[in-house]
Amino acid sequence: MATRTALLLAFAVSLITSGFVLSANANERKTAIITFDPPGSQSTLPLGINPAGAIEGFFLDAANTWHGFLRAPNGTFTTIDAPGASTGSFSGTFAYSINPGGAIAGNYADASFVAHGFVRARDGTITTFDVSGAGTASGQGTYAGNINPTGTVAGYYLDASNVVHGFVRAPNGTITTFDAPGAGTGSGLGTYVNTIDCLNPAGEITGDYIDASNVHHGYVRATNGVITTIDAPGAGTGPGQGTHCYGINPAGTIAGQTVDGSNVNHGYLRTRGATFTTYDVAGAGTGAGQGTVGGSINPRGTITSNFTDSSNVNHGYVRAPNGAITIFDVPGAGSGAGQGTFPFTPNPTGAITGQYVDASNVAHGFLRGGE
Repeated sequence: MATRTALLLAFAVSLITSGFVLSANANERKTAIITFDPPGSQSTLPLGINPAGAIEGFFLDAANTWHGFLRAPNGTFTTIDAPGASTGSFSGTFAYSINPGGAIAGNYADASFVAHGFVRARDGTITTFDVSGAGTASGQGTYAGNINPTGTVAGYYLDASNVVHGFVRAPNGTITTFDAPGAGTGSGLGTYVNTIDCLNPAGEITGDYIDASNVHHGYVRATNGVITTIDAPGAGTGPGQGTHCYGINPAGTIAGQTVDGSNVNHGYLRTRGATFTTYDVAGAGTGAGQGTVGGSINPRGTITSNFTDSSNVNHGYVRAPNGAITIFDVPGAGSGAGQGTFPFTPNPTGAITGQYVDASNVAHGFLRGGE
């Protein structure tokens, strides 16, 4: 679980207890954490949280089928199964993003493991869609990963040659496709739109593209369609290295991570004016695959994600707008390699949702209280 992109893509394509956490800031505040699993879950991945505190994600049942879920602020769960979703092993429905109104975007895999996008309205009505040009073989198709307050959806699709392209779907259903300049055209290469909050209220989109040399570059797509490449300071230039963009807030500030020439991860943020700030969490490892994973960013500029220490154990962190970093571990998180705490998203009040992996390598959800 070296990067957030690797974690989410692995789930997508393969596809209540309470306690306290000790803060690592100077005041040693205690912030309440609630842990949870939807009924019937044997592996839980919460992803998005809206301003009201509603959480969405997906879970794996005892038959190894994935289902989307919605956790209401009062803790009740609703299971989400898109029409046409397969009930076979490691197939099913994947919910990725929720907007302030409660609409959810995601994708589902059919019986042939082809992906299709969907939007679920607040009343539970589900609309499915496919991007023209999306491939129809296993692993190909349409992957919707973001929804903003207007109901605009952004994601990517794999064509019949397994090349990746971005798309944006307007509330009226009109779909526009795009490719970042410099994106590769071979299998597995191309333009990715990352998930959860890579589409802001104005319609700006961020993500990564992979060039012909398998190097990652970030980008931001303006509302007029102009795409700007983002290469953060210190990013490596070898295969699998480079710049990842994981979130964009209403001010146009982007949060993400770099993988340097030694394959170590570092966090960064980039303002609309292209000013970069890079950072590393104290205690992050310095070996290949270790370091600070970049994360999502809320309207205030708060960032949350995880870092991997020198023993390959993962820990959560919150980076405040002033740069102060708080480290936390969810009670029950394992302390073995690949285990630990994986925060994904902060809402406008600073409430955080994410996943922790216990000592038996079972994944559970958590909610960490906000301000």
